[in-house]
Amino acid sequence: MAGKERMLITGGNPLEGEVQVSGGKNTAVAVIPASLLCDEPCVIENLPDIEDVRALVDILRELGAKVDYEPGAALRVDPRGAEGDTVSYHNAQRLRASYYLLGALLGRCGRANVPIPGGCEIGTRPVDQHLKGMRAIGAEAEERRQILRASSDCLTGGDVFFDMVTVGATVNVMLAAVKAKGTTVIYNAAKEPHIVDLANFLNSMGARVKGAGTDTIRIRGVQSLHGTTYAVIPDQIETGTLMIAAAATSGDVIIRGCIPTHMDALTAKLLEMGVRVNDYDDAIRVRGAGPKRAIHIKTQVYPGFPTDLQQPMSALLTMAKGTSIVEETIFDKRFRHLSEIRRMGAQVRVVGQTAIIDGVTELYGAPLTATDLRAGAALIIAGLMARGVTEIYELEYIDRGYEHIENKLRSLGAVISRDLAE
Repeated sequence: MAGKERMLITGGNPLEGEVQVSGGKNTAVAVIPASLLCDEPCVIENLPDIEDVRALVDILRELGAKVDYEPGAALRVDPRGAEGDTVSYHNAQRLRASYYLLGALLGRCGRANVPIPGGCEIGTRPVDQHLKGMRAIGAEAEERRQILRASSDCLTGGDVFFDMVTVGATVNVMLAAVKAKGTTVIYNAAKEPHIVDLANFLNSMGARVKGAGTDTIRIRGVQSLHGTTYAVIPDQIETGTLMIAAAATSGDVIIRGCIPTHMDALTAKLLEMGVRVNDYDDAIRVRGAGPKRAIHIKTQVYPGFPTDLQQPMSALLTMAKGTSIVEETIFDKRFRHLSEIRRMGAQVRVVGQTAIIDGVTELYGAPLTATDLRAGAALIIAGLMARGVTEIYELEYIDRGYEHIENKLRSLGAVISRDLAE
């Protein structure tokens, strides 16, 4: 591990104070590809300063769009020169959401070639529903030699019936259908907040998308989209991670700039554990003093408990009194972080897609390796709770989705830093 960047956390310090939530990662990675559909320049505000955003900026430039972007500032995209239809393998591997370029490019120029995406290894991500959706609106679509390919001389609205709820395929069909002739209806659509935000962004450019946030989305195709200035919603998962961190450290934290209704599933579980949670118009206060009770969690599609918060939450449960049960129903490799936390003294068994967590009274700092984005967040939670110093490696996973997370935690009183391992 010599020469590798690591995060150092000295645990045992309650988090206290106020913190501001960044713009939403999951919205950003859908809205940025969507900007290719515009016929004029557009401006996207409140983007988080994360690696996934930087990767998409590089992809847009690779395709020929003119992009003005400084991290932390607004993103201006002029897509008029974007004549490319192929995403390079190198850039596709930098993030999972690169597959949204399939729908965006198909909708823009009638053809798309996108390598199977990279990102975090958290389980199988079949692309059959994406391809099914493209075919339903008149495209030829296939996966060949690890490349998603789609083409059509004339996209035509149609009925899309998903066999399962899928955020990725819902986004891709929305993007491809916005300029298709006629009306597209997506049945069994995903209902996540970032689906609604994407629809709002498209509509702000003149698209006609209705029903986002329900299981049926109707898209009436338009011939052109005009420029817009749009601010993405706050990050739901960062909000939840900070809520869990406050609870885990028996802290008292006000999280500002969030949307409390997006956090209802997590709030309900924290209250069940004995954590005090108060909602305000655009803020949440979390007070975690006192013992935490063991609970049962089952991940579900929105508005159920989000899979992206299962890993940070299961870290918190390692010190809850009693035995907690965590069922993961979305991804099949989302318990690997627990093997790392066992090294800190956690008592965990994994049986299939269920984790059985017997709460302990103490965790102890140890060298840990992040295996994916939300696993990295879970290791940070564990480090904040542990006695002694925790070292976390493979920080590039964390940087994919959290904007300067250590700075935010440090502002709340955490003892956390980065350096190069000796």
